[in-house]
Amino acid sequence: MKLPKSFCILSIFLISHFFSTGNEIAEACTFTISNRCPFPIWPATAANQGHPVIAKGGFYLPPGQLKKILVPGDWTGRIWARTGCNFASNWKTGCQTGDCDGKLECMGSTGIPPATLVQIALQADKSKPSFYDVSVVDGYNLPVSVTTKPYSSNCRIGGCVKNMNNICPEELQVLNDEKEVVACKSACLAYNLDKFCCRNEYGSPEKCRPSVYAHIFKEACPWYYSYAYDTPAPLVSCASDEFVMTFCPSKWGAGNATAESEEALSSY
Repeated sequence: MKLPKSFCILSIFLISHFFSTGNEIAEACTFTISNRCPFPIWPATAANQGHPVIAKGGFYLPPGQLKKILVPGDWTGRIWARTGCNFASNWKTGCQTGDCDGKLECMGSTGIPPATLVQIALQADKSKPSFYDVSVVDGYNLPVSVTTKPYSSNCRIGGCVKNMNNICPEELQVLNDEKEVVACKSACLAYNLDKFCCRNEYGSPEKCRPSVYAHIFKEACPWYYSYAYDTPAPLVSCASDEFVMTFCPSKWGAGNATAESEEALSSY
C-alpha cells in the first residue's frame, strides 16, 4: 500500500539523519508494550527496509496486560495498536482501525491509517542515544506514551490531555458500525491536498504551516507530531536498552497519565 508522503517523511528523516550505520555489534533491546485501555488491542509492528519483522508483526493484548519483545539493537520501524479486530470474519478488513490486510500477524505489512504511530530508530552502540517519536501525521486512533527503563522524565513522550476521538471534527471522523468515532483522520489523509500533506510547493518547513486541524491535534496531544514539519520537532533522543510503550496511559477519556504512574509501569 502506498502511503501519503507526509507519513513517510518522519521515517526517512529518522533513518537518514539519526540511524547509526557503523559496524558496531547491535546489542538486543527490549520493547515492553502495555495495554491500559479498557478493551483489547492488537499491537502491530512494521520494520523499515533492511530490518527484520519483530513479534511476527502483530499480536493480541488483553486489557491490563503487557508483552515484552526482544528486538535487534539496531532495529528501526514503527509500532501501532489496532482496535475492534475480528479475524474470523470473511471480510478483507480484520480491524476497525490500523488494519494490516485482515491478518493477526502483519509480517511486515503496514497498517491502514489513521492510527497513532510510535516511530523508533535504535542505535547499535547503546552508549549513544536512540531516537523516537509519536506521530499523528496521518491521524489518531489511541493515545500512547513512551518511556525508557529505568524511567527518566527527559526521555518521556506523554500521552494525550484529551481524547482526540471525542473532539474530532466531523469531516475527519472514522465511524464503526455503531456510528461511534473510533479514529480521527489527519487533514492530509482526509483531503489529500498538498498544503495539508507538506508536498510539492509546500514541501518545506517554510512553506508548510500547521493547519487549523493540526492545531486541534496538537492541543489534544502536545507531545506528538501533528504535521510533517511540526516545530519544535517533538523527537526524543535517549540512550536505553528498554522502551515502555503504553496504550491508553491515562484513565480512558480523562487527562494525561502522570509521570509517577508511567515510572511505576516502567519498573515491570
